[in-house]
Amino acid sequence: MIGLSIHFNIPLEDPLLVFALVLFIILFSPIVLSRFKIPSIIGLIIAGVVIGPKGLEIIASDEAFKLFGSVGLLYIMFMAGLEIDMNDFQKNKWKSLYFGLNTFILPMVLGSYIGYYIIGLDWLPAILLASMFASHTLIAYPVISKMGLAKLPVVNITVGGTMITDTLALLVLAVVAGMTRGEVGQAFWLTLGISTLLFALLVMVGFPILARWFFRKYEDSVSQYIFILALVYLAALLAEMAGLETIIGAFFAGLALNRLVPHTSPMMNRIEFIGNALFIPFFLISVGMLVDVRVLFQGFEAIFVAVVMTIVALGAKWLAAWVTQKSFRWSVHDRNLMFGLSSTQAAATLAVVFVGLNLGLFNEAILNGTVLMILVTCLAGSYYAEKAGVEIEREEAGKLPEVEDVDQRILISLHREERIKSLFDLSAMVRNPKSKEPFFSIFVAEEGDQSREILAAGEKVLKKAEKYSGDYEQPIQLETRVDKYIASGISRASKDIHATEVVMGWSGNKDSEDVQFSSMLDKLIDINPYTLLIYRTIHPINTLHRIVVAMPGNAEQDKGFEQWVSRMANFARNTGNNLHFFCTENTEAALEKLLEKKVRKKNREFHRWTGFEDLLMLSKKIQENDLLVVISARSSSPAYSTSLVSMPAVLCRNFPDIDIVFIIPETHKTEESESPTDDPFQTNPNWTLGYNLFNKM
Repeated sequence: MIGLSIHFNIPLEDPLLVFALVLFIILFSPIVLSRFKIPSIIGLIIAGVVIGPKGLEIIASDEAFKLFGSVGLLYIMFMAGLEIDMNDFQKNKWKSLYFGLNTFILPMVLGSYIGYYIIGLDWLPAILLASMFASHTLIAYPVISKMGLAKLPVVNITVGGTMITDTLALLVLAVVAGMTRGEVGQAFWLTLGISTLLFALLVMVGFPILARWFFRKYEDSVSQYIFILALVYLAALLAEMAGLETIIGAFFAGLALNRLVPHTSPMMNRIEFIGNALFIPFFLISVGMLVDVRVLFQGFEAIFVAVVMTIVALGAKWLAAWVTQKSFRWSVHDRNLMFGLSSTQAAATLAVVFVGLNLGLFNEAILNGTVLMILVTCLAGSYYAEKAGVEIEREEAGKLPEVEDVDQRILISLHREERIKSLFDLSAMVRNPKSKEPFFSIFVAEEGDQSREILAAGEKVLKKAEKYSGDYEQPIQLETRVDKYIASGISRASKDIHATEVVMGWSGNKDSEDVQFSSMLDKLIDINPYTLLIYRTIHPINTLHRIVVAMPGNAEQDKGFEQWVSRMANFARNTGNNLHFFCTENTEAALEKLLEKKVRKKNREFHRWTGFEDLLMLSKKIQENDLLVVISARSSSPAYSTSLVSMPAVLCRNFPDIDIVFIIPETHKTEESESPTDDPFQTNPNWTLGYNLFNKM
C-alpha cells in the first residue's frame, strides 16, 4: 500500500495543498459572489481574511506567499503604466497634476488635524498618519482594465494622479523618518534629488533602448516576456536604491515600455492574462490575510481609531474626487469611478505604518486601525469602481462607435512562413480596435503539376498563422486556393469576402526592371481595385519609433485617400507613435481636416515637399527606428506618375535598414483582365478551410 506523504496539518504547510487551495479560491470566489452581485475583488480579499493566519488559520502567510503578493502589487502598478494611453496622458497631464494635488493635499490637511486633535498624536506622527490617507493603491484597476475602460480620460487622469500623490506621500514618509533620526539636512535633499534623477534617467531612457535591442535580437515570445518581467523588478530595485518605493519603479517601467508593447499586441495579451489569472489574485488574497478582525473586540480604542481612520480616508478621497469632478464638469459616474480607483489603501499605507511602528511614532492601535482601514477601503473602493465602470460601460455602448463607414475586412495573403508575424502585426496595427471582423488569411497555389504539393505546404503555413493569430485573441478564417495565377486567386478571394484591404509581403527585390514590385504584385495591382499594403519588413514592428508617410502630389484626390489616412490614424493610436507627413500644401489641408478628431495636433507633423523626386530631403529626415509608409498610385489615379514605377526599388536600395510599407490606395473597380477559368473555387464564395475544398476537386 502506498503511503500518503501529504500532511493535512492546519495551517497547511504542504506547498501543493496551499497552491491548490489558492487556485480554487481564485477560480470559485468570483463565480459564487457574482450571483450576489459582489465584485470579484471583494471576494478575493474576504477569502484572504477567512483563510489567513488572523482568520481560520488555514494558510500561514509565509515568505513564499508574501513573495507572490509583492509580485502582484508591482504587477498592478506595471500594468497601469503599460496600459496608459500616452497621447491622452500628455493631453491630460495638467488634469492629472490637479487631481494628484487634490488627492494629496486634502487628505494631508484633514488627516493631520484629525490625528492631532481627535486621535491625540503629536504633530510629527499626525503628519505621518495623514500621508497614509494621501496615498492609495490601484487595486480596482485590473477590473476596470478588463472592462475595456483603461483608456478613458478619467482613468488616465486617476492613474497619473496616483503616481503624484503616492510619490508625495512617500516623500513625506522619507522626510519624517529622516527628521526622527536627525538625518534631514542639505545632504539628505541633495542625495535624494540626485538618486531620483538617476533612477528616472536609467528607466525612462535606458530601458527603451535596451528593450528595443532585445526585441530585435530575440523574437521568442517566452524570452521577451521574461525579459519584460525582469525589467519590472529591476526598476523596482532601482527605485528602492534611490530612496523611493518599489511601486513607483514598477509604474515607471510600464511607462518606459509603453510604446514597445502595443495595446493590441500578443505580448500585451500575455501580460494581462498572467497578471489577472495569477499574480494579482495572489496579491488581493495576501491583503485580506493582513486583516485581524479580532481587534474589534480588544477594546474601545482599537474600534475608535479604526472607525476614525476609515472615515477620514474615504471622506478625504471622496472630497478630492468631488472637487475634481466639479472643476472639469464630469458626470457622477466619472466621479464615482475616480473615487473607487483612488480610495483603496494597501501598498504605500503598509509601508508608512510599519515605518511608523519601527520609529516608535505609532502604537498597536494605529496598526490595527490601519489593517481594518485597508479592508474597508478595498471593499468600498472596489464596489464603487466596478459599479461606476458598469454604468460607464453601458453609456459607452449606447454611443455611436467611432469606426469607418465600412467595417474593416483585412485579407492577409501568405506565401512564406517567416512573414506570418510581420504581416499579422501590421494588420493588427492598422486595424480599428473596435472592429468585430476576424482576420482573413489565404494561401494561393498556382495551377500545375506541383499544385497539390504546394497546397499542402500552404496548409502548414496557414496552421502556423492560425496559432499566431490566437495570441491576438482574434478569430481567423483561413483558406487555400488553386488558381491559374496567384494574383487572380488573391483578387477573387478579396472580392468574395468584400475585403477593404489586402496585406502582403515583399522582399524588396524586383523580378526585372520592367516591373514596379514583382510580376505577381504588379498583376494584382492591375486587376484588383482594393487598397493594397505591401510590407518590406526588417525589424519587429513594435520596436519602431515614428511613422513617416511620404506621398505623391494629388494624393488627396484618390478614392482611397480617406481610407488609408484612417489606417494611419489607427496605427498611431495603437502604437503611440507620431505621424510625420511629407506632402504638398493641398494634401496637407486635406489631411488636417481628416485627422483633426483622430490624432492630436502634437502627434502629427508636416513636411512640405514636391514628391519622390526629392529623395534627398526624405533621406535627411529618416531616422534609424522609423517606419516609412509610401503612398503610391495606380495608373488611373490623379496621383500617378511614371516615377512611381522605379520608386519602390530606389527606396529599398537607399534605405536598406528601414522598414517600408507601400500602400496602393483603392480605386474605382475595373474588370479583371484575365479570361475566366473553370476553377471550382471561383464559383464558391464560402470562406472555408482550403484543404476541404481541395479534396472535393
